[in-house]
Amino acid sequence: MTGMDLSWLDPNALDERDLNGAAAVWEAARAVDTPQFNEETVTYHRTRLRHGWDGEPPLVAVTKDGSGRVIGVLSINLPRRDNTHLATLQVVVDPVLRGRGIGKALFEAGLARIREEGRRVATSTAFDPSPGMAFLKAQGFDPVLELAYRRQDLTKLDWDRLDQLFAEAQAKAANYELVRMPWPVPEELLPAVAELTAAINDAPTDDLEFEDEVFDAERIRAYEAAQDAHGRRVYRLVARERSTGELAGHTIVGVSSEKPWYGGQHDTSVAAAHRGHRLGLLLKIGMLRWLREVEPQLRSIETDNAASNTHMIRVNELIGYELIAKSVEFQRRL
Repeated sequence: MTGMDLSWLDPNALDERDLNGAAAVWEAARAVDTPQFNEETVTYHRTRLRHGWDGEPPLVAVTKDGSGRVIGVLSINLPRRDNTHLATLQVVVDPVLRGRGIGKALFEAGLARIREEGRRVATSTAFDPSPGMAFLKAQGFDPVLELAYRRQDLTKLDWDRLDQLFAEAQAKAANYELVRMPWPVPEELLPAVAELTAAINDAPTDDLEFEDEVFDAERIRAYEAAQDAHGRRVYRLVARERSTGELAGHTIVGVSSEKPWYGGQHDTSVAAAHRGHRLGLLLKIGMLRWLREVEPQLRSIETDNAASNTHMIRVNELIGYELIAKSVEFQRRL
């Protein structure tokens, strides 16, 4: 297939047929490629177009067949606050139409748009195994980061064991207390929460050309607004040093209002100066205790980590997370 007619979606004036068509293609691909993951709603796709994850929505275009049915979707993320050299590209094609060059044409259109935006590095992700692995290599992309996805089945938790682990962690963290942070973050705590959030920059990114992300009060508020728009109930549990009042670590879980049986792990990090006290384990089990009280219908939580992030993976597996998928992030300089 040569050439590609694209319709770029306007988040503020969405054609519902295009939105519904894009959502249908995403869902058809998920059902074939990664059926172990939860399906997403049209509301999710609409909100992602308007808010993204934390106020930086993607550029999304669709291509259609002769009847006007959406058959492929192109999505481009362009960081604006940091990593302005970088763009992330994702292409999805209706599974019944694969092998006809649609994906390649969409991909080339995406690369052209990324160049127009002045970005020097393009990234894309493929699940392993999947045809996307060979496709990205054929496009001149190199594998730079492996990600592992895990799910925790809350219906099978061994609370006696978790309580024992919690007590052991408490003994190692006697100078810390767990605080259930209000949502949204109180104004006076925004600077401290932004500084704490930046601890995620210590997570491994392997060979990905990725700069530290910049977190400030404005970004925290944009993240909160985006989560609210998605209809997620978000819980932030903080570890605070008793002697100084300093915020030492946090963990965040969002629960979907449309799928209240499903939770997603957003962030777990501990500031460098406070590591070595089992705060990660303390926070994760403390969050499970909180969720048991306020979201008793919750059945699972999903998370992902760089495969090289052995410390957090060890914590997750200790409390019952099980591997459900792997993916590889690829990179190419333009």
